[in-house]
Amino acid sequence: MMKLATTAAVFLAVLPIAPTRMGAPALLAQSTGSPVEKDFVSGGRVEMTLESGDYHIRASSDNRIHVRWNEASAKGVRVKLTTNGKSAELRVENTPHNNFHATIEVPALTDVRVRLTAGNLEMAGIKGDKDIEANAGNLNIAVGSSSDWDEVDASVTAGDLHAPAFKAVTGGLFRSFKWRGPGKYRLHVHLTAGDINLRN
Repeated sequence: MMKLATTAAVFLAVLPIAPTRMGAPALLAQSTGSPVEKDFVSGGRVEMTLESGDYHIRASSDNRIHVRWNEASAKGVRVKLTTNGKSAELRVENTPHNNFHATIEVPALTDVRVRLTAGNLEMAGIKGDKDIEANAGNLNIAVGSSSDWDEVDASVTAGDLHAPAFKAVTGGLFRSFKWRGPGKYRLHVHLTAGDINLRN
């Protein structure tokens, strides 16, 4: 009986020391004021959900995510940025119906997923997988060398599709193309209405 009591006492003494954290906690930055910035890692993945506006997505000069916008003419915009290890999620919400412009910077080596309600999106200087879809507007994406890519597919329901980097140009309704190459990255682009430009 004494041995059982001693064992129980030791177990209870050790129990509080046992780790209770299952993984690194998610870090959140949320603001209605520009800018929003957070540390991130090179080689991670960023998922962006962007309401209507004009967005310029480019490589940052450091391993951080930066989001800046024209705050004076965009009252009430909400920006929520969450990072968790090699994953990040960015949401831009409550944007005005016009005259909203934002610049988003991520590390130069980053996989990017973008879902844009409507507007214009420009992306340049970022290496990694790209998964980009929008309902309406223009998508202008610098893809670099075609040799960087393994699998490419792009489509537009109504509009023009220019992909000089992959020697594809088409316009009209239900236009698309697929391409395979020697690289390691995947590119998926879809636009319901508007123009897609995939340039070097």
